[in-house]
Amino acid sequence: MKEIDDIVNSIYPVSGHSLNQIIDLVEYQEYKKGSCFIEKGTHDYYEYFLIDGICRSFVLSPEGEEITIAFFNPGSVLSPFVTRTVEGISNLNFQALTDIRMGVMDASKFLNLMVDHLDAREFGNMVLKIELKNKVEKEIGHASLTAKERLLKFREQYSLLENLVPHTTIATYLGITNISLSRLRKELLT
Repeated sequence: MKEIDDIVNSIYPVSGHSLNQIIDLVEYQEYKKGSCFIEKGTHDYYEYFLIDGICRSFVLSPEGEEITIAFFNPGSVLSPFVTRTVEGISNLNFQALTDIRMGVMDASKFLNLMVDHLDAREFGNMVLKIELKNKVEKEIGHASLTAKERLLKFREQYSLLENLVPHTTIATYLGITNISLSRLRKELLT
């Protein structure tokens, strides 16, 4: 299980002073498997560190189907406040796919810390770069890769996740039906 200091320093190494200030801002929360801990359309003013467990972000299609946007493994920082909200209102849902433990920090207090400390600002900028990189790679993959290639890339990026979360959520992330995912999985076994 990674703690806040491990998560921060794995993304961008910060000074002990800045790290202590970040840790002082963090409160810990736990959520049970299946619970939505951020709901689209609700107020949300926090930054989130996933310490333990697996979660996802998702939206509902016009038909009411859940479409998975991203998965988060232990040691991740969830989509930042600035990309996840509009005027403090969440534009995504987040759900625990296993029991999870989170470090939660007030986004405005972290913003103030970034103003005062260059290394904290660089950490925040690196989180944004990672978020952008992941979204662009997914978008390009959906436009240019076959379903089989997307599944292989998913396995590379999220090893063992296939055995831990419902295949329906993986299928929506890949942009395919659950039946297509099942066929691809069988094909890759032979």
